[in-house]
Parts: sequence; C-alpha cells; structure tokens
Amino acid sequence: MTTPFLTDFDLHLIAEGTHYRTYNKLGAHLSDLDGQPGTHFAVWAPNAREASVVGSFNDWNPRFHPMTFRADAGLWECFIPGVGQGALYKYFLRSNYHDYEAEKADPYAFASEIRPASASKVWNLNGYAWGDQTWMATRGGAHRLDGPIAIYEVHLGSWMRVPEEDNRWLTYREAAHKLADYVQQMGYTHVELLPVCEHPFDGSWGYQTIGYFAPTSRFGNPHDFMFFVDTLHQRGVGVIMDWVPAHFPRDGHGLGFFDGTHLYEHADPRLGEHQEWGTYVFNYGRLEVRNFLISNALFWFDKYHLDGLRVDAVASMLYLDYARKPGEWIPNRYGGNENLEAVDFVRRFNEQVYAEYPDVITIAEESTAWAMVSRPTYLGGLGFGLKWDMGWMHDSLEYFSHDPVHRRFHHNDLTFRMLYAFTENFVLPLSHDEVVHGKGSLLGKMPGDDWQKFANLRLLLGCMTAQPGKKLLFMGGEVGQWREWNHDESVDWHLLQYLPHQGLQHWVRDLNWLYRNDPAMHALDCDPRGFEWIDCNDADASVISFLRRGRNPSEVVLIACNFTPVPRPQYVIGVPGGGYWAEILNGDAALYGGSNLGNGGGVEAQERPAHGRSHSLVVTLPPLAMLVFRAPRE
Repeated sequence: MTTPFLTDFDLHLIAEGTHYRTYNKLGAHLSDLDGQPGTHFAVWAPNAREASVVGSFNDWNPRFHPMTFRADAGLWECFIPGVGQGALYKYFLRSNYHDYEAEKADPYAFASEIRPASASKVWNLNGYAWGDQTWMATRGGAHRLDGPIAIYEVHLGSWMRVPEEDNRWLTYREAAHKLADYVQQMGYTHVELLPVCEHPFDGSWGYQTIGYFAPTSRFGNPHDFMFFVDTLHQRGVGVIMDWVPAHFPRDGHGLGFFDGTHLYEHADPRLGEHQEWGTYVFNYGRLEVRNFLISNALFWFDKYHLDGLRVDAVASMLYLDYARKPGEWIPNRYGGNENLEAVDFVRRFNEQVYAEYPDVITIAEESTAWAMVSRPTYLGGLGFGLKWDMGWMHDSLEYFSHDPVHRRFHHNDLTFRMLYAFTENFVLPLSHDEVVHGKGSLLGKMPGDDWQKFANLRLLLGCMTAQPGKKLLFMGGEVGQWREWNHDESVDWHLLQYLPHQGLQHWVRDLNWLYRNDPAMHALDCDPRGFEWIDCNDADASVISFLRRGRNPSEVVLIACNFTPVPRPQYVIGVPGGGYWAEILNGDAALYGGSNLGNGGGVEAQERPAHGRSHSLVVTLPPLAMLVFRAPRE
C-alpha cells in the first residue's frame, strides 16, 4: 500500500487528540496495494467487536470485507481492491456491548447519497483546478477589523429555484455565477452559507449535521462545491460557512451510539442530550472527539478554501444548564454552570484555526453576556474573530415593532447598545432566525401602512449600516419579502416588479457601497474612537444623531435618524466644524420609494454652537428616514 496508510505515528497523534489532518487518514481514500488500485478504509470504533465494510461492491454483505483492528488508537482499517470513485459504502459494526450491531455512514466521508438514502460515497477530492490564487493570496485584507465586512446570509436550497422545472434547487455550479453576479452588484463582501454539510432532513436547514466532511449532495458533488467557492473568490467575494459543533442528530446511520457505546456523545443525558432540539451533545472532553471536530474545521479551509466559519449555538456549548431545568444538568467540578471542557475545546479550535490559517475568520453566534468571546485566548478570551450582537438585534426589532407615537417611551432600546458596543468585535445580524417560525418577515414586523412599513425597514437597515460593527442580512430582507422565509421555496424575486421593492433593494445596495467605500463607515468599526454621539437624548422627537470617524481626521460622516413619520424642519444638529456638509445619502429619496424630502444636496454649517460643538447644521429631517452627511474635506 502506498498512500494513504496509518503509521504508528498517526496512531499516536490520533490517540492523544493532536492529529489535525485525520481526514487524510481516516475515511475512504483511493489508493493502491502492490500496484493494485482500490480504496483504503479506516474508522474509529474502539468498542466494536467486529467491523467490516459493506457496499455496492459486495452486495452489502458484512462477511466479505472484514477490517483489522489497530488497538493502539481504537481504529479499524482495510484495503479493498477494485473499489473506486463513487462507490457506495457503510461500516458494519458489531459491538462488545449489548449485542448491538448497525450499519453506519462514514464520519469522514467526503460525499454521500442524497436523502433519504444514507450511504457514504468514495470520492477523491484531488483533481480540481482552482483559479482563485489572487484571492487566496490577498484575502487577509478582507477580514481585517478595520475593513468593511458586509455579509449576505444564504440558504442555498431556497435562494433561487427553477419554477419551470418542478421548483428544483439550483446546483452548486448554477448558483455560483448567479449568486456571484448578485452579491457583487449589491456590494456585499461575503456570502455566509447556512450549513452545507450533509444532513438528512431538509427542514433542519443543515443544522442537524450527519456528514461533517461532505458538502450536501443535494446540489452536486464535492468538485461542484469547489467550483462554487472558486467562482465567488474569482469575483472578489468571500465564503463563510455555518459550522455546527454544538450538537448532532440521532439518525441511526449517524454518530450517535456509534460502536454500541456513547462514543461521540456523553452517556449521561444530563450532559449528552439537547432536549430542546432532540439532538446529542459532543463529548468535548474526549480527545478523539476534539480531534474530529478541529480536524473538520481545518478540512474546510484546506480542501475547500473557505474564508470563515460561523460557529452555531455557542451558548449551548458554554453552559451546562443551557435550556435545562434544575436537576436536569450536572455542575462542573467547581459547582458552576460553565462547561469547562467545551470552553477549552473552543479556545483550542480558535488557536488551531488562526495558527494554520491566519487570514480567515471565525464568528461566534453567542447569545449571552459571556465575556471576551472575541478576545485572544492568551488574554483569557475564547479567541473568535467576531461575535454576533444578538442584543442589538433584539433591541432594534423590539423598538421598530412599536408604533412611532409610542417610540419616545422606548428610546433606550436605540441607545443602550453603545454602552457595550466595543467590548467585543461585533457583527450586527438580521439573520434567518428572525424570519421563521411565525415571526414574520422583516417587512411584516414593521408598523403602519405599506408606505410606512417600507420606510421603517429602510430606516432599520440604515441604522444597521451606520452603527459600529460588521453587517449581516439574510436573503429576502433586501427585497422586502412580505412572507416569512420558507426553506422549500425561493426568495420572492417577482416582487421586484413593484417600485417599493425595487427602491428597498436599491437602498440596500447603496448602503453597502457607502459602507465599503467610505473609511469613516468601517475603519473604526471595533474601536470607540470611531463613534461619537451628537445627541442620544431627544426621545421626545425620536431622533438620534452621531458621528462616524475614520483613522484620518478628515474622514467624518454625520448620521441623523428620524424614527417618526413626522418631518422635522429646522432641526438643529451640532457639528465639530464649519463648511459645507454634503448630504450623501437620504433614505427618503424618491429613488428608494420615499417622499423625496431632504436638504438639496447639503447644508452649510453655521457658526452657532449646539450640542457642545462650535458649529451647527439646520436641516430638514424627512419622515422615517436616515440622512448621511459628509464633513468638509480639508
């Protein structure tokens, strides 16, 4: 046998949990033995009494291809001549315990059958000719904290469908060019994909992962997914994937009770089960499990050139009592509710990712006040690059749900975020979670008549762009979809035949390009020097105003937002200097579906103090709109 093979050194590293390229050794790999081509199979199943490979090549009979046990690391392996690309297979395992036997999909499979079938596929990942060398050489600049990061969150199965062909999905290759065209035009810097790892149930959206090393076969094969990533890279768009190390489903062919024991999960349901989701929790204290997950994270950067991982449900990993009642969880050795093994795993994951791929980014969906999520591990942090600001999302949606006449009593929902805005490196998310399960669409959440709903949504998206932090918007929000997201149907692109929806999409596009092109809007996103309140206290008028600054003193923009449908003429805003302040964006412009009230392109500052500043602008604030003024350039 030439390659791959399991050396004693491989076994040693796997046993101690530090073999972070296990995907090159475990699973199914095309190889040869004494010049005879075939496939080498290897699986971790330390508590199995017998193991064999069953598949399309042996009539699924476990007697034909038994595996050899490597006791040092609890691994089974064998070489089967003549088995090649595309062959279907599983592992047949008979346990030392409970007379248990099962056919299991390969945890390291590179490809799988499309559901409801569940066999793994032999697949050679080599051979794809990448064309993204320019992107890969420079992508670190796309992930700097002082650069713009505007993320378009996408579910590949429902972004765009083909109605004339029984409403089928786009393939990876079809979606590649269409999505690249759209995202590039709209000014997004990155696409974030809901999980594309293989999963049996469409309705889980990929969050109940079975095949951690296999892009779902729903849209094509592994090389097709490489083409998808490659195409976006060649168009200057980064690709982030949702990654789910927090839990996994109970499906019989999956990781649960893998070799007749709780191998990947804890045996005690108080540690090993998420009752809320009906899934298993990984045993983060087991070295081989940690190795599996960290190796998996590195795999997507190595083989598929991904630019980032957004880690799902981090809070459920960090807390032993997450979604549990008293008596349903076990405290840690100090009596606390922190999952110390998970904390250690998360830190090790981030350290390893950034050590090997310093030009990528990791993002935490962490919904609590856990400290220092996006701070380095050597300072005591968890080591993520960015963290979702769930507090901003909840406060903002709560504020916008109120009729404008009542908003004066909820002004704190607008301003509270700035008390903590720089404690983490934040992403401001309006994600898929906010437009499902009866929550309605973003547009549907807005109060008022149709005109006010669109104006309110433009204002919400404007506030997201203007606030310090990186940005994320789920597909459909940018066109003003009326109904909530349905994973079985396409975004309602037909709405773009109507002017209000066209105007909203145009607004989002202009917001993205302003955010990207003006350093004052992004250069100090994660630095308190980049933000300065002008007036956060005008609750009676429901108006806020603030400055955003870049590193250069001349890079200054003023943002003013009116959260009522009442125009505010002769409104005074203090500014730090004189000259002509150009109105560079107006959410009430007719182009966006507004009433076209504004300031004729800009305002000359008056030498009249206001808000503690030497000069002031006297402006007209349009109804339910955000204005952006650029300071005079020196």
